[in-house]
Amino acid sequence: MQARIFQRLLSESGVEEFNGPQGRILYVLWQEDQVPIATLVQKTGLAKNTLTAMLARMESAGLLLREPSPADRRQVLIRLTGKARGLEGKYNQVSEEMNQIFYQGLTQEDANLLDSLLDKVLDNLDACEKARKYVKKDVVKGEQ
Repeated sequence: MQARIFQRLLSESGVEEFNGPQGRILYVLWQEDQVPIATLVQKTGLAKNTLTAMLARMESAGLLLREPSPADRRQVLIRLTGKARGLEGKYNQVSEEMNQIFYQGLTQEDANLLDSLLDKVLDNLDACEKARKYVKKDVVKGEQ
């Protein structure tokens, strides 16, 4: 439901250049440009194959470029274009409107508590994911 509302808000704001999930990618790049795909996977929560397909569409739309890293030519960095940078203000307006919807009817104290609890849930999920990756690596090594 949240994704549908966010997409509707983007459309109502005249943002047709990207969709909600692509906005997650752009948001990360607006915070830190020229990042490797692995960083985008971690910060967006998108699977690598999903992310790769989305990056191809976004590159075709003129929103980003893929470039080899000057430090390691095997690594590809994702960089925003001027077109994508020009959309940041509209995206921020839509995000602010979405926040108002999320927190409608909550006191500031309730909103702070909710944020704190959600941060804890994210920390728990992150710890679980890291633990499972570690276990999976050990299992694979043990089978060799």
